[in-house]
Amino acid sequence: MPAPIAVENILRAALDDVAAREAVVSFQDVKARSRSMAPPRDARAALLRTGCSVITELKRAVPFKGPIANLESPQAMASLATKLEEVGVHLMACQTERRRFHGSLEDMAAAREATTVPMVCRDVIVDPYQIHEARCYGADVVTLQVAVLEQARLESLLDRTESLGMVALLEVRDPQEVDRAIQAGGTVVGVNAWSVTSDELHREAFADIVPGLPESVIRIAVGGVQTSKELLKYASFGADAIMVGESVMTAQSPSAMARSLVATGQHPACPSRKV
Repeated sequence: MPAPIAVENILRAALDDVAAREAVVSFQDVKARSRSMAPPRDARAALLRTGCSVITELKRAVPFKGPIANLESPQAMASLATKLEEVGVHLMACQTERRRFHGSLEDMAAAREATTVPMVCRDVIVDPYQIHEARCYGADVVTLQVAVLEQARLESLLDRTESLGMVALLEVRDPQEVDRAIQAGGTVVGVNAWSVTSDELHREAFADIVPGLPESVIRIAVGGVQTSKELLKYASFGADAIMVGESVMTAQSPSAMARSLVATGQHPACPSRKV
């Protein structure tokens, strides 16, 4: 098994990258730009459909495995995003983290420009600068990793996200993190089956954690979906949506796989708690 990645190293890298970008574009400038953007797309409506919504995650690489998709430019990412929207994907997520996922904000901007669905910015967000920056590049949703944020910072970043009209997706991996997410005021929670620091996959995490969530919270199962059967399993445990990345990105036909998942999630037989 590859050596784990220390949380401290992940945080340090994120802060270093923020500092480098802020040296080029000041916080004051990025904040002003973010508040002049057109309103975000309605992510909650996309999540609160009948059945189980599908979020496809666009990324070139994953930790511990390296490159998984040959997408050499933002334009290539946009082309794939267009095909995924054509088969009915309800939201898209884009990995913008450079070091481990080989992503960029330019990838996200290009994918969003080419589509009409809400866009989720997937990154290790630790600073308000990143939230304003994500809005400038078209993010409608940002992910906040509860595991790597102290409670006060989590709450501050959540408030900052919502002040821009975006949705904050709080990612959790155990019941303690669920408690913190709810305490912070989170209303959209993603249960991530992948460990933050290793390549371990815990498919049972969603079923274990969901009973502790208030009924009003939107629940997203993140990771561990390779087949329609697994989507149905997550839906039976109460998932309003699933986020699938590597399985789609490495499929012989990403659009065909996404089409199959969308059809399963919208089939009348798919469990749904929505009205």
